[in-house]
Amino acid sequence: MRPIRRRTWALLAASVAVAALVVPLGISGLGWPGASAPTAPVPDPHGADCRTSVQGSWVVAYCHNPYPTNDRVQLHTECDRWWDVDADGIPVDVAPGQTVRLDDRCWKEVASVWITCRNARIRPL
Repeated sequence: MRPIRRRTWALLAASVAVAALVVPLGISGLGWPGASAPTAPVPDPHGADCRTSVQGSWVVAYCHNPYPTNDRVQLHTECDRWWDVDADGIPVDVAPGQTVRLDDRCWKEVASVWITCRNARIRPL
């Protein structure tokens, strides 16, 4: 019976040792207090500030780029009527400190308008 007790205690001690090594890793992975947080990547500031307005069937957007790199903005217009053609405007580069005006129209009512913005240094494939 003695070898079984010795083996049991050895397995119990090994389990406690493994748990003592694994628990701190689990705490840091869960973000508990006292755990070190992973370092966040440094963001590349970009993103022009855009304002849109809809008057009847006309859409006008003004985009201002306050960041030191060029941004590329594009106006997208979805028309309300099924037979009216939805439009994606031509992408326009906005230099630092510059404001651009984008406009588009539908034949009748405008359903929705949105602007996409991306860093101009990223080129499509």
